[in-house]
Amino acid sequence: MADSPSAVEQADAVVVGARCAGSATAATLARAGRRVVALDSARFPSDTLSTHLLWPAGVAELSRLDALEAVTELGAPRLTKAYAAGSGHAIASEFPQVDGIDYTLCVRRSGLDHAVLRTARAAGADIREKCRVTELVWDGERCTGVRYTDSDGRPAEIRAALVIGADGRRSTVAKLAGALDPYESEPSGRNCYFAYWRDASTEWRDTAAQWRVGTDLGTAFPCDDGLLLSLVQPPAESGKLRPGDAERRYAAALDRIPPLRERLRGCEQVGRVRSATDIVSYFRRSSGPGWALPGDAGHFKDPVTAQGIRDALHYGRLLAEAVAPVLDDPVRLDRAVAAWERRRVRECREIYHWTNRLARGTDMSPLEVELYRAATGDLDLAAITTGIFSRTRRPAELYTPARMARLTAGALWHHRGDPRPVLADLAHEINATAHEFHTSCTTLRGTPPPVPPSSTGTATA
Repeated sequence: MADSPSAVEQADAVVVGARCAGSATAATLARAGRRVVALDSARFPSDTLSTHLLWPAGVAELSRLDALEAVTELGAPRLTKAYAAGSGHAIASEFPQVDGIDYTLCVRRSGLDHAVLRTARAAGADIREKCRVTELVWDGERCTGVRYTDSDGRPAEIRAALVIGADGRRSTVAKLAGALDPYESEPSGRNCYFAYWRDASTEWRDTAAQWRVGTDLGTAFPCDDGLLLSLVQPPAESGKLRPGDAERRYAAALDRIPPLRERLRGCEQVGRVRSATDIVSYFRRSSGPGWALPGDAGHFKDPVTAQGIRDALHYGRLLAEAVAPVLDDPVRLDRAVAAWERRRVRECREIYHWTNRLARGTDMSPLEVELYRAATGDLDLAAITTGIFSRTRRPAELYTPARMARLTAGALWHHRGDPRPVLADLAHEINATAHEFHTSCTTLRGTPPPVPPSSTGTATA
């Protein structure tokens, strides 16, 4: 650095990024009696590019963090009904309970993040806005702090037992720790475009709805301030977006999903269309001596299953609970962050594979159509599907050998004139399942590969 800080500050932990993952970590550490400083380059309230549906498991995490009351005050309606339609079949179900919570919330990130940040601050965390981390401080291979510029542009330094990078997909901490390149990744077959609408419906204000038509997927989630979040995920197109592309592609996708267009009838679009392209789901190495990566900094899933905020809150909290008692013991601390990372990999790999399947960007397959057809009259089947999104059920419960046999038999009956599409689909699913199993037993077995020593810093005085 050209300029050096005049004094070096001490803390038990420093968190880089104060949105969902960072504030959940900071609040939990502060409540455990630890001195924690959280740095964020934004000034809150501040928006960020993100879908923002919270299934009951995500709402339950807000409750565990003591942030639910503040989030509820933002005015998002409780979504108590789930609706999914595809290939002429519609499934309506209720949400499973998680810690007594049986509803979903869709809350815009500017309000949600600010509410969670205020919760962390009230818990005793030192939250500093408009601060940009520029370097990690190292003692050999151990990370021992950060250097940053404060809100006045002055250089500053904090030394801490643990540096927590909760700074998103383009994580500065991951880059400086040599962990930016994922060891497991899967490109999405879809792009994502969304906009807010002034909701004209009263009938649908309690319903989280999704439609699949052809290769397109579209959703409508009522959110705070009387608005509706409508998101479409058409098949991915290569190349950078040109001016006006997002608006054109969004409108074209809406036109290809007539029931979503009908849901938006009488609604007025508010603001511009936002986009996310070149989406890649991944696992990065997320722990090392003196550092850890909760949230999207370490693991990201395609937004098609809306799992990111729940996992940011959940694994941020679990990280803090794991390290709070051992921050004064480097050996035990390293074991704790490594065990936390292994746990996240093991618990997330199945929903990671499930998400990648839904992000293929292809037509509904014969087996998917049969699943929708069967779920219209099978409440247990519909409950399993909703439970997978809520993380109360596992994808393996949906695709048991017996259920797959029934779905295959039903699909063959409805394609009895030409069974070849069903047989091809079945072969594809068998191959995909075998690949997922192999990945889970190898790359995602729970022990990520080490970061090359040359990627991290060197001894710093």
